Amino acid sequence: MSNAVKKGISLLLLPVSALYGLVVGVRNILFDLGIRKSESFDLPIICIGNLTVGGTGKTPHTEFLVSQLYEKFHIAVLSRGYKRKTRGFQIADMESTAKEIGDEPYQIKQKFPGITVAVCRQRAKGIKQLLADKGQTPPEVILLDDAYQHRRVKAGLNILLTDYNRPIYNDCLMPTGRLRESFGGRRRAHIVVVTKCPSNLSAEEAKRIEQALRLQKEQKLFFSTLNYGSLISVWGDTQRELSTLSAETQVFLLTGIAHPEPIMDKLKSTGVKITSIRYPDHHHFTPGDISHINKIFNSMKKNGEAIIITTEKDASRLKFCQGLSESVLKHLYYLPIEIKILNNEQSTFNHIINEYIRQDSRDSKMDEEPNR
Repeated sequence: MSNAVKKGISLLLLPVSALYGLVVGVRNILFDLGIRKSESFDLPIICIGNLTVGGTGKTPHTEFLVSQLYEKFHIAVLSRGYKRKTRGFQIADMESTAKEIGDEPYQIKQKFPGITVAVCRQRAKGIKQLLADKGQTPPEVILLDDAYQHRRVKAGLNILLTDYNRPIYNDCLMPTGRLRESFGGRRRAHIVVVTKCPSNLSAEEAKRIEQALRLQKEQKLFFSTLNYGSLISVWGDTQRELSTLSAETQVFLLTGIAHPEPIMDKLKSTGVKITSIRYPDHHHFTPGDISHINKIFNSMKKNGEAIIITTEKDASRLKFCQGLSESVLKHLYYLPIEIKILNNEQSTFNHIINEYIRQDSRDSKMDEEPNR
């Protein structure tokens, strides 16, 4: 589709975006005025979310928070469980599948088996279930994954993510753009993280972004980047360093995420030959998809060394698919990612999170004590 056609479609959609923005704006005003109620809970609740539709790195940042906190506190992660095949409140265990709880909660539970992971579309109901469940260790901190617009819960700390490659100040409301709500929604955030930054982000570029975001004095701004680990077999039994790939290696890149560009760029930097198939975010692979994947990869194998690489989130769905060929199963790897806070501010970021939890916990205990 040409740029002229895209521009024409965007202009046609502007009235729809304006109407959508009006509806969302009125809803937010009703919450701000207290006409629509938000529930508070007597424990620290941290919300990780965005203003856009997918692709800002919510799950890696949620995992980053878990990794910083789980040795100090009992953590519960509560997610909607997008595109799962079940309904209502569900607590994950190590036998849960991506179809039952969603690919992102599945990924988190597999990586951190000692924490509580639950899914519920109604976040307030989900929190109440977590607190009432006698079979689980009561959570000391709840992380709400992708709940920035779910204002029926009043989180004590809101972390807003925005993609460096498509910042919220350069985007438009749906359906013209990808914003779920207007740029003004950033004001509810206590912390803003600009994600997927280049690791060598300059001070001048960081300052330009800070000025464009126009944050309030009390809001804290951080920048993060993606670090890629070693390739890991989807079945978890072997690893392979990216450095072992050569210009002669054929890579079949298989993704079902919102923005696969960073992983594509990382693989291109190794000099490999790439064949890519891109499915929609959270895509459930059909028998037809599996047949197509087998056909492409088996054809590549006839022409020399080949490997199939996917994301960790896609691997959580692929590993339950029936019909993958023996060749695909043998050569299927995912490329894990980790979050790094830039500008030597990771300790500052962690300090803010820990202080919020400790202060909120102290306040909750004081509220429970009888008046003397």
